[in-house]
Amino acid sequence: MNQDATDHTASKKIWVYDTTLRDGAQREGLSLSIEDKLRIAHQLDQLGIPFIEGGWPGANPKDVQFFWRLQEDPLSQAEVVAFCSTCRPSKKAADDPMLQPILAAGTRWVTLFGKSWDLHVVEGLKTTLDKNLAMIQDTIEFLRSHERRIIYDAEHWFDGYKYHPEYALKTLATALSAGAEWLVLCDTNGGTLPHEIAMITRQVHDWLGAIQTASPSSPTFSLPKIGIHTHNDSATAVANALAAVMEGAVMVQGTINGYGERCGNANLCSLIPNLQLKLGYDCIQPKQLAKLSESSRFISEVVNLAPDDHAPFVGLSAFAHKGGIHVSAVERNPKTYEHIQPEAIGNRRRIVISDQAGLSNVLAKARSFGIELDKQDPTCRQLLQRLKNLEQEGYQFEAAEASFELLMREALHQRPKFFEFKRFQVHCERMPDGDLWRSHSQAIVKVAVQGQDILEAAEGNGPVSALDAALRKALLTNYPAIAQFHLTDYKVRILDGKTGASAKTRVLAESSDGYKRWTTVGVSGNIIEASYQAVVEGLEYGLMMQARVKAAFR
Repeated sequence: MNQDATDHTASKKIWVYDTTLRDGAQREGLSLSIEDKLRIAHQLDQLGIPFIEGGWPGANPKDVQFFWRLQEDPLSQAEVVAFCSTCRPSKKAADDPMLQPILAAGTRWVTLFGKSWDLHVVEGLKTTLDKNLAMIQDTIEFLRSHERRIIYDAEHWFDGYKYHPEYALKTLATALSAGAEWLVLCDTNGGTLPHEIAMITRQVHDWLGAIQTASPSSPTFSLPKIGIHTHNDSATAVANALAAVMEGAVMVQGTINGYGERCGNANLCSLIPNLQLKLGYDCIQPKQLAKLSESSRFISEVVNLAPDDHAPFVGLSAFAHKGGIHVSAVERNPKTYEHIQPEAIGNRRRIVISDQAGLSNVLAKARSFGIELDKQDPTCRQLLQRLKNLEQEGYQFEAAEASFELLMREALHQRPKFFEFKRFQVHCERMPDGDLWRSHSQAIVKVAVQGQDILEAAEGNGPVSALDAALRKALLTNYPAIAQFHLTDYKVRILDGKTGASAKTRVLAESSDGYKRWTTVGVSGNIIEASYQAVVEGLEYGLMMQARVKAAFR
């Protein structure tokens, strides 16, 4: 690291500790390959995170290889941290084979967790309270003898302190006397509330201060070094971490996007901007903070989980404005409806177009597309009325901005004509395949490109897949850029379910060229027709973006 991790002389310095690769990976349905972990680690390193917990070497072959690979391709500024538990009750630390892979990982820092709650000691470890203290001391001293620096995670700290405070404090005293440099208070079950976190953290801070006063000459107790690790089972993980910082914690542990077991961990994408922008703490550099939204979305892509559009700070909708009054006010002064500048964390303001929109929305949205409209231009009101009529029919443009831009450019006679639809046909059949049934679809499309009719057919595992493949096949020769386009999401919504099978359907299709994403919408009583509308507009919008890029370089 560029700056020693025990230097607390910097004013209001907070050390951010990311555990996405270990605690975050315990989220149900989340699985990371070695390559995934390496990509995330390097992204966090670029974000300026000081501590990155890589996993538990020895717990599985993947984590062992991860630490080996990082030795070949080291991080630029972050400390990668190995994670493990205290030695087992039946063994001395030096004889416990579990600790050998920890040393082999070659990290300077090791995070060791031990039991703080007497309930876990007696019923979980099946040992005595004194033996647990001996395990904490023996393990830390063993790792220290191998020149490892120790972050001690006091597991179930808050529950242990509430039920048996004297013993919980003994576990901390043992870890500190054995050489731990950080004491991290863990709300492992996620059931503690902010006022309890604040009170107990303050008491630990005062207790450490008393030890320092009693031992002024001892370097072991030179400064209190408290960390906080919270889970979100009560939906208070971020609030709990903030409460702990306000009472003396100088390390916050969490995960990107709040990933983690059960309900997740404290979300660093909320914690970091709250600490830095609201409370004035120094977490990462401002230029790195401006990459927070990008990092959030990058990591969601790597773990293959859809980004939460409504996530605070980094979500697509975090600075979206829909109501006409809101938009008008934000246009005059963003502070009216925005608690921070979205650019500070790499997000952006969005003007949402819907049936609640006013002229302010239309004008602001046009500007985001690079179109300057005059409020007195009749086209504005025509477009607004067209928008509201379409939304009455079931279209939803707030989730399909690409379709709205096409609609706007059509009203202004600026919509490019890349191809003309003639007709399409989709055939689906279900065939026996041994004891199972197999679905098969075929689509035929006819389009005109530059006055030439093109007829193509393609197969797919479903009607939308076959239709998409046939369209690409028909257009690829004239528009080779289409080879880079692919569907990334497809959503179907039944709009009036009471009408049964004749209900109107809305389809949202998200497309990507590998760099940008855009969403288009189609509505029809026929799901295939609705899908066709959305897929065609997705291709059309992608081609329009490609044409802009080419024009910019001419």
